[in-house]
Amino acid sequence: MLAVIAFVVALGFGIVAPAIPLFARAFGVGTTAVGLAVSAFAFFRFVSAFSGGTLVERFGERVVLATGLLIVAVTTGLAGLAGNFPIFLALRAAGGVGSAMFTVASLSLLLRISPPTHRGRAAATWQGGFILGGIAGPAAGGLLAELSPRLPFFLYAGFLLVAGVVAVAMLRTTPAATDPGQTPAQTGPGPEAGPVALRTALRSRAYLAALVANFGIGWFLFGVRNSLVPLYVTEELGRTVAWAGAGLLAGSLAQALGLLRSGRLVDGWGRRPSLVLGSAVATASVAVLVLPPAIGAFLLSMALFGLAASLLASAPAALVGDVSPARGGRVVAVFQMAADLGAIGGPLIAGWLTDVASYQVAFGVTAAVLGAGLVAALAIPSGKPRVARA
Repeated sequence: MLAVIAFVVALGFGIVAPAIPLFARAFGVGTTAVGLAVSAFAFFRFVSAFSGGTLVERFGERVVLATGLLIVAVTTGLAGLAGNFPIFLALRAAGGVGSAMFTVASLSLLLRISPPTHRGRAAATWQGGFILGGIAGPAAGGLLAELSPRLPFFLYAGFLLVAGVVAVAMLRTTPAATDPGQTPAQTGPGPEAGPVALRTALRSRAYLAALVANFGIGWFLFGVRNSLVPLYVTEELGRTVAWAGAGLLAGSLAQALGLLRSGRLVDGWGRRPSLVLGSAVATASVAVLVLPPAIGAFLLSMALFGLAASLLASAPAALVGDVSPARGGRVVAVFQMAADLGAIGGPLIAGWLTDVASYQVAFGVTAAVLGAGLVAALAIPSGKPRVARA
């Protein structure tokens, strides 16, 4: 059910994404203001995530999840009716708060109910819902925005209401995590134990590695890839924007295919080696862009990063669940904030480096950020790999 909800939310977000710049432009504002309309959602999602984690620990995941979806649905629908830019901007910011509540509650619930030997596969399935929705949404959104820039907002609000109804109806009870073939003593602390304190989690090298890896994912996958890569293709490679779309599609398809096996790899091979492999491939894939510009190298880079992202979507989340198997709202919130911080800072820093130096320098720094995740993964104490059970 969480994967279905993720698909519906990502599908709706993909539909509305192309309409946001067009709708903001319709108010007669400049390019900077258009960028503000896009970043306001991400910024308020970031600053409110920790409060969302506190709410999860106090009221439970289901209540916070449904409330977050309702907030985003209402603010998105009203944004489509906005008559001026300040109101539109305020509604987008409020939607970011609801998005943080939904995301933190969903991941917290997912990790709490997933047994240790299936936690990687659970995270992969959940991420797969986002990926498939994200692939399908933008194409439909572009066509709808041509008809009316307001229409995608209303459709997205409707999708969110459907997701909220599913959350309330289908997640009435959440089973405790059970690990087939193991006793409670073998699985460690159960999901009904008290929440792990954030300061305790921060003393874990596994949790720190998950934070660093998620920061890198946010920096490139959610930030630099969307802001800098299209410009790199048109300005540095001299190709049309269609080639940029082809590269992004290659990465998304590779990630979707990788998710079919990455979760099982994380559960069977182990968190540490999976994270090391994912971080190493991600670093190498972006380092390819530091080489002299070539369209073939670009497409290869995007596809390799997509495969790496499938591991980085599963292994860090599974590590967080291992560290905090109970209702770890704030532990999960900080994990999510790491990705959001990367998504906010990555485009700004990489864009500045491109202006003062070159695309190659910006991609080199991005590779170094992902390389920090590799170093952190190598610092995780070695342990006996978990054995997946059917």
